[in-house]
Amino acid sequence: MRPKVKFLTNELINKIINEATEILCKLGVEINNQNVLSLLSDNGARIEKDRVYFTEDIIRKALKTVPNSFKLYDVNGNETNDFSGDNVYFTPGSAALHILDHRTKEIRNPSTEDYIDYLKVVNQLKHIASQSTALIPNDVHEKISDSYRLFLSLLYCEKPVVTGTFTIESFEIMKDFQLAVRENEKNLKEKPLTVFSCCPTSPLKWSDVTSQNVLDCAKYSIPVEFIAMPLSGFIAPVTLTGSLIQHTAETLSGIVISQLANPGTPMLYGGSPAIFDVRYETTPMGAVETMMIDCAYNEIGKFLGIPTQAYISLSDAKQLDAQAGLESGMGATLAALSGINNISGPGMLDFESCISLEKLVMDNDICGMNLRMIEGIEPKEDFPSIPIFEELIKENHLLISKHTRKYLKKEHYFPGEVINRANRPRWIAEGKTTLEERAHTEVEKLIQNYEPSCLKSEIKNDLTKLMENEAKKYGQDKLPKRKP
Repeated sequence: MRPKVKFLTNELINKIINEATEILCKLGVEINNQNVLSLLSDNGARIEKDRVYFTEDIIRKALKTVPNSFKLYDVNGNETNDFSGDNVYFTPGSAALHILDHRTKEIRNPSTEDYIDYLKVVNQLKHIASQSTALIPNDVHEKISDSYRLFLSLLYCEKPVVTGTFTIESFEIMKDFQLAVRENEKNLKEKPLTVFSCCPTSPLKWSDVTSQNVLDCAKYSIPVEFIAMPLSGFIAPVTLTGSLIQHTAETLSGIVISQLANPGTPMLYGGSPAIFDVRYETTPMGAVETMMIDCAYNEIGKFLGIPTQAYISLSDAKQLDAQAGLESGMGATLAALSGINNISGPGMLDFESCISLEKLVMDNDICGMNLRMIEGIEPKEDFPSIPIFEELIKENHLLISKHTRKYLKKEHYFPGEVINRANRPRWIAEGKTTLEERAHTEVEKLIQNYEPSCLKSEIKNDLTKLMENEAKKYGQDKLPKRKP
């Protein structure tokens, strides 16, 4: 039996959805994009300046066309993620402004070199199914920072990419990168390579950029994840139920835009909400209430028949310390038990603003442990048990029994070198290493053992030409020198 956790009854879910629908119909949503306003008006929504008042019929119509699952594929066309049912996958957090430098223990701005090191590491992490455009290099023009990250991701890492853009202009080149890999629009639609994050602005707004991103992704059937970010007690009701109502309304508005633009566009019912800690004026992602909201809106998404995503399994700590392990482990466990399909967050620190490669490899084992946990407990030739116990009584151990050898690796999860399970004398003999030291050793090993992506050389050349041309538009004649 698969273990599960639930926070909401179906009765409460229905009430939340009904309240969110009433908000969309009576209070409306501010949308600052003429294309989206025209689309909604053409489909029966009432428009007053830049405020849109939905109808129950529009919302129901949109929900009927949302796919209840979709799959992701790597750069070579191999399936990696099946977002259906309660399948669980992990991906690193996205768009960090900083990186934690192991050598100095200081948070600093990342470079192209840091981004490539990250890709070499994540490409080899067994329990992290997809990559993300996780950090923002500061050695390229800001106008190409979105496209440049996707460019590097497709060159160096074979896993599918959770990405997004902060500008309207960047979408075109980012779409062209994907077409270069897949060769044509039909192949891209059949084997999606990316998921684009599209973020409404709380409370109840869509900017020109993000709402256009929704339209652009829909045009090419590129999957999107809606990342509503209500802050409980600040720009959302202080109660968790009230925040869920707002999150539902903001997410439903995005679903309507996407499905009216292209019915059947795949999507993840996602978000990055948080409570607001009035003591420090911060938005703690490691707060238990934040995790509860994440798990609860996942239940709402599943109730609506939509696969889900959440920013969870990350920490507000500033270093790789006990707080980082506590918050990341607790978040990953709740997310896995809730069946959140795409769990975003491994590697992240400091309120979603910092990536640590050492934390990423530690989190990989947290992911592995949770993937084992949700397999649950199932008998494996345990009945009748008398023969096994007869052997145990006779031999005084079962270390090399047929039953042990057959099921040991299936039944027990063995973490990597970052998690130390040696006894104290052995730990002392092996250097008394700290978790951070072991994690850094693992990072260096992965970078050293990295093997180049199997993406065809001609596709890599096409990607490079596209990126160089895009950079020249903004006065950057040369891209930063890259590692092999």
